Amino acid sequence: MQVLIVESSPDLGRIWKRHLERQGMDVSLVQDQEEAIAALQQSAPELIVLDLVLQEGSAFAVADYANYRHPETRVIFTTNTSFFSDGSIFQHAANACAFVQKQVDPDDLSAMVAHYGKPTP
Repeated sequence: MQVLIVESSPDLGRIWKRHLERQGMDVSLVQDQEEAIAALQQSAPELIVLDLVLQEGSAFAVADYANYRHPETRVIFTTNTSFFSDGSIFQHAANACAFVQKQVDPDDLSAMVAHYGKPTP
């Protein structure tokens, strides 16, 4: 399974990347909108783990581009804020499949990635 992590914190991104790779996933890690769009132009990941509040660029621009370019790619949004805690993220991003706090346990994140990254029947 191909996974793209778009995470502004390089340390957190590396932790998630290594954990998912230990689960046998092919993982790319980028830090901003520009790098994410470039990665999406080169490949079609099954799933994107996307920081809702990117330091550079817009998470919604990344999600929208992914939805346009790779409609089967799903997105797990991560955040350390209370934005969209009411679940409205699913109204704003058609490819959103989950919304979790950045403090998520890496084992839980990898289980979610494995579940949501599977092709839909």
